Amino acid sequence: MKRLIFTFLFCSAILSFAQELEVPKSYSNIQKDESGLFLEMNGERFYATENATPQYSLEQLFGNPKGTEEGVLMDFGDFEGKITYGLIPYGKAPHPLPVFRFEKKLENGKASINIKDDFKYPYDFVDWQNNQKLSIGYRLTNTDGMVVYDGEVSLQGKGPFQAVASIFEGPFINKLKDTSATIWFNTTLSTEASIHIDGKVLESSKGTHHEIDITDLLPDTKYEYKVVYGDFSQTYHLHTAPKAGARKPFVFAYTSDSRHATGSGERKIYGANAYIMKKIAALAYANNAAFMQFSGDLINGYLQTYAETQVQYTNWKKAVEPFWHYMPFQVGMGNHEALGYIFRNEEGRSRGFVDKFPFASESGEASFASAFVNPVSSLVSEDGSAYDPSPETMDFPSYSENVFQYRYDNVAVVVLNSDYWYAPSLSRNTATSGGLHGYLMDNQLQWLEETIVALEKDATIDHIFVTQHTPAFPNGGHSRDDMWYSGNNEKRPYVAGKALDKGIIERRDQYLDILINKSKKVLAILTGDEHNYNRLKLTKAVTIYPENYPNPKLDVSRPIYQINNGAAGAPYYAQELLPWSEHTKAFSVENALCLFHVDGPSVKMEVINPDTLNVIDEIELR
Repeated sequence: MKRLIFTFLFCSAILSFAQELEVPKSYSNIQKDESGLFLEMNGERFYATENATPQYSLEQLFGNPKGTEEGVLMDFGDFEGKITYGLIPYGKAPHPLPVFRFEKKLENGKASINIKDDFKYPYDFVDWQNNQKLSIGYRLTNTDGMVVYDGEVSLQGKGPFQAVASIFEGPFINKLKDTSATIWFNTTLSTEASIHIDGKVLESSKGTHHEIDITDLLPDTKYEYKVVYGDFSQTYHLHTAPKAGARKPFVFAYTSDSRHATGSGERKIYGANAYIMKKIAALAYANNAAFMQFSGDLINGYLQTYAETQVQYTNWKKAVEPFWHYMPFQVGMGNHEALGYIFRNEEGRSRGFVDKFPFASESGEASFASAFVNPVSSLVSEDGSAYDPSPETMDFPSYSENVFQYRYDNVAVVVLNSDYWYAPSLSRNTATSGGLHGYLMDNQLQWLEETIVALEKDATIDHIFVTQHTPAFPNGGHSRDDMWYSGNNEKRPYVAGKALDKGIIERRDQYLDILINKSKKVLAILTGDEHNYNRLKLTKAVTIYPENYPNPKLDVSRPIYQINNGAAGAPYYAQELLPWSEHTKAFSVENALCLFHVDGPSVKMEVINPDTLNVIDEIELR
């Protein structure tokens, strides 16, 4: 009888959800019935899994720790594998990482950790027996040997022990300016927290997400800050930006594409290549980088649940966390950040993949925004565009925190989203409608032009870098898409079943026209997607069109660089033969970090392999 009642309630919940879920009017051929959400093609229905179950969730991987007389009991539910653990030396190292010491197999998803035995003298290097508090870092590895998660648990007492809130992400520095910054972090349990800086105490209300704005700082000044959460604290420092236009020498770093790779170990911590990302972050920090720009494909992604996406984002953040304490990491979206509905037939074959909705809470854009703290621009969404099917309703996802601009001294960086409202299946099946990989839609393009025009008028800005995930000119791995699609201008987004007016090559040219002909300050576009490093100097001499291209062509009135660095750990792509190949320089499949040395009017770039420290490329850009 209980099973019958449960089945009835479960089916009723699914029916209620199907009835309540409103399909955005920007899509086409997607409907709902008593069985759920479906895509109809040629009279056949392909259903999406609306209530997909995540393979992993953060709540599960936190382990629901319970203090015991001897230590802590952790319960990871149905997770099978082993746990490796050790103490974290907070306050004893500038970049505190777990010192793994012990390993044990999980029994029915559980692990009992004996603090008294495992970390007794002389293994108590954090002096927990006197302080009566400690933090343990742990690593979960599944039965296939893949590292799934690196976590943290904090304990008080010396027997019995009490599990308390721990910072599992952060603290991180973002939105760094000359007189302000934002410090943010996430905790495993709800707690009050505060930041101590410059003689002030700034409180965060009780919760698990803590985001504290710090103002009234001095330009170009180093500040020590302390994060306090319960009886625990961590201390790091930040350095404010120089006053706008001060034109002091500085360095910034760039890379992209760090989704997990082959090779096991930390090269494949679920969703991310933590091995290379950690080395990249360390190299940037060692070169005194003021900030890191990372433009997409942080994770493997292409997932169906918000919860699992957040696990992969956390694994990426943990890889660079020891250095993000001190310098900002600015991140943009790529195609692998996709989160959506996948429509399949009874045999399980996919017929469509679209950005998940409701857009405000379930889309790839919403998931990305909740995982990071980025500036918020004036650009809202593609609602209100000429092709908006319904001005009264929200039919596109938000641009909040995935399209923005920021500055440091005399440099401005404009971050775009060339995988907005991304429908991964659209290039082969337009029935669903959706955004196209590599395409900048109308409102975003208009915002870009307005932003570039404003920066051109700003006398304190000398150099503008524009970055998006997809190259304007692919060179290896993505010649069949990006802003080229093998020279096929017919590729374009569809809204409510209708194709947009401009094809991908026309839109590419509109984009480049803004950067080249409406700006003198844009120095380079920074791209990724292709898992290699190369640079291209676009001039009038470069062939950029297919044969017999019928549309108007771009006037390249001045040179501009495309610097592609998608070499942050994703599986490599070799070079292809394309119309502009003879102008493509320094092509390399080595892992790479671009370091831009800015000194007033000059900009020099060096590209270094973070694994071996050899120089891949050097050039004076301006």
